[in-house]
Amino acid sequence: MFSKILIANRGEIACRIMRTAKRMGISTVAVYSDADAGTPHVTMADEAVNIGPAPSAQSYLRGDAIIEAAKSTGAEAIHPGFGFLSENAEFVAAVEAAGLAFIGPGTEAIRVMGDKIESKALAKKAGVSTVPGTEGEVADVDVALKAAADIGYPVMVKASAGGGGKGMRVIESADDLADGMRAAMSEAQTAFGDSRVFIEKFVVQPRHIEIQLIADQHGNIVYVGERECSIQRRHQKVIEEAPSPFISAETRAAMGQQAVELARAVNYRSAGTVEFIVGADQDFYFLEMNTRLQVEHPVTEMVYGLDLVEKMIRVAAGEELGLTQDDIVAKGWAIEARVYAEDPSRGFLPSIGQLVRYREPAGEGVRVDSGVEEGGEISMYYDPMIAKLVAYAPDRDAAIDRLHLALDHYEIDGIACNRQFLSAVLENEAFRSGKLTTGFIAEEFDGDFVAEAPAADDAVGLIALGTAVVALQMEERHSGDPDTAFVAVDQTGNRLLVSVKGIANQSAQLEVDGKSVNLAGELRSPIYLFDGTINEVPAAIQIRRNGYRVSLTRGASRLDLTVLPARYDLMLDHMPAVAEGAGADEICAPMPGQITKLLVEVGDEVQKGQDVAIIEAMKMENILQSEAQGTVKSIDVSIGDNLNVDDLIMALDLADEA
Repeated sequence: MFSKILIANRGEIACRIMRTAKRMGISTVAVYSDADAGTPHVTMADEAVNIGPAPSAQSYLRGDAIIEAAKSTGAEAIHPGFGFLSENAEFVAAVEAAGLAFIGPGTEAIRVMGDKIESKALAKKAGVSTVPGTEGEVADVDVALKAAADIGYPVMVKASAGGGGKGMRVIESADDLADGMRAAMSEAQTAFGDSRVFIEKFVVQPRHIEIQLIADQHGNIVYVGERECSIQRRHQKVIEEAPSPFISAETRAAMGQQAVELARAVNYRSAGTVEFIVGADQDFYFLEMNTRLQVEHPVTEMVYGLDLVEKMIRVAAGEELGLTQDDIVAKGWAIEARVYAEDPSRGFLPSIGQLVRYREPAGEGVRVDSGVEEGGEISMYYDPMIAKLVAYAPDRDAAIDRLHLALDHYEIDGIACNRQFLSAVLENEAFRSGKLTTGFIAEEFDGDFVAEAPAADDAVGLIALGTAVVALQMEERHSGDPDTAFVAVDQTGNRLLVSVKGIANQSAQLEVDGKSVNLAGELRSPIYLFDGTINEVPAAIQIRRNGYRVSLTRGASRLDLTVLPARYDLMLDHMPAVAEGAGADEICAPMPGQITKLLVEVGDEVQKGQDVAIIEAMKMENILQSEAQGTVKSIDVSIGDNLNVDDLIMALDLADEA
């Protein structure tokens, strides 16, 4: 067994690998960029080596620097995590040439499975079900049109190299193919340095279900069940679970056996995942094989009682699996939510900044894989995922409920995040019933998500809690008789009279519009999380207060209140409104990032909804559109400029309304 390994990654996955290594008695070496100095994965490691500036191309993608760090510290093996160089065959070859072990598959498996065209051909040869499509790359639009007509619309144009939703376009008709193909090729070239694309059938009502594999160097291969990964946005997974609520035991066995045969055909070793698209009739088709540890591996670990990272390390050290297929038995249910630094109310645009408050949930059946801490920075240079929150329970309904409650306990301030959007997914009736497709988010949530006020009955308890928090703070700050009558105004302008019947740091009794509410739980100021009961019903509610303004969140709901003693009621009419942002005549940066393309020039006429610029942030291209018809009056940036949120990009002279 190795005595020291280097983790060629950052953030949560680096921390997760280190936890297993330390449990196994293995010393760890971290690598880090200038932007990551002092972050948790660096401080957690036994040793750490700086490998370059913040951009990943100058640090985490520098295989030579990583190998040199391993050699200089005496590490015997390198674990790549996921992303970065984890599926780079040239890096693996260089690692092995340097006399180091690579904790992952061999170069040939990575090379073949990393090319979607070649991997599909091998899958067919191995007897794996494949989606109808072109045999190889398609570069000519006329050829693509003929191929798409033969396959039948809708089709998908897909990048041959890479993944993560980049270089992919769904084409509904021949009229859309040329533009979609050009866009996919351009994005693929930018993301992977390889513009090749191919065309395949787009499965209607598709589910994304994947099979986890683990194989050793002695010919032993087992599949460790499946993961349901259909809840996606822009082809990137948001919520994953194991097992799938859809497939039968027979389908699971058939998918698992085909995945094993594919792994055997490519002489696979280590952990890997075979991804399938599954139709409504449970017909399944090979998508790709990920030759690495998956982001969502924790749900498999919790259901099957395995540590996949430990297995990867032992396989790389030459040990046998010590498992047969009969040993792989599922127990219970696990669901993972990816917590991202993004703003759901602004089309899920990335959000960066300091984590001014960060508190992770804990408890039975709750697991958090993270690589951040309070006071740390969410950087524009890397993926915006903050953490993976996983809940385990005996059955699916209980796992959903446990995850929902854990999200309510997850405190994240300083940046926008998708916490409440995740709660909205879990509350959705279609999700609860297991009626999932890869189009779920697009169908159920129209492009963005804004937390709304709760239903009237549910709001009563929140109003009482918000009033109690203000009342206690006033009592602590001012002497004299406490106020007992308050007016609470929500974000819709609705006014309610709230009477305080009794109040203390651990309990309160109030009346909201004549309805009695009893609170039991910590109320002492300052309070950020109320974890107690409302009318004897357990509740976890996050509270943020600024003077007489209180914001309360629970599940997918948010209630903003202004609470004043009733004697100051008239002041409510004179309190300033929140300032409005830029108008339609200004196009501003919706996020920090770099301008990569300007699609118009000064003097150009633009239509409402027209693409005008592209800003790149956190490895994603984001197309900015005009909100109105007009003429470009000025452009205030140049290609390559780094912008902060709300920096002016261009101004328009708006067309007169007809």
